Amino acid sequence: MRTLGDLESAIMDRMWSYHRPASVRDVLEDLRQSREIAYTTVMTVMDKLYKKGLLKREPQGKAYVYETVGTKESYTAQLMRETLASGGNQAATLVHFLERLTPEEAAALESALQVFPPRGGRP
Repeated sequence: MRTLGDLESAIMDRMWSYHRPASVRDVLEDLRQSREIAYTTVMTVMDKLYKKGLLKREPQGKAYVYETVGTKESYTAQLMRETLASGGNQAATLVHFLERLTPEEAAALESALQVFPPRGGRP
């Protein structure tokens, strides 16, 4: 899974925020609040996101209605796993990552580990 380009990210952020299916026109109108953009550009990018497996779609009349396949958090987690797997020494990568955590991020990690403790290892 590759990271998203600027427009792909803007579209996915909107799709994740909707929590419902949306048409190209819905996304276009939302995007036009902050930039000038063509319908065909949004349609093309949403088709690419569909082909990448990030959006699913259902026909509605002559167009499609799109919906996210997963949450933003699950997408981010997958990117993190792939990055860790490609980083060479996983232990060293994790140490460098942990060294850079803000207090808020460290607290979030501690909370996550309470919900889902590491497998294997410690009792």
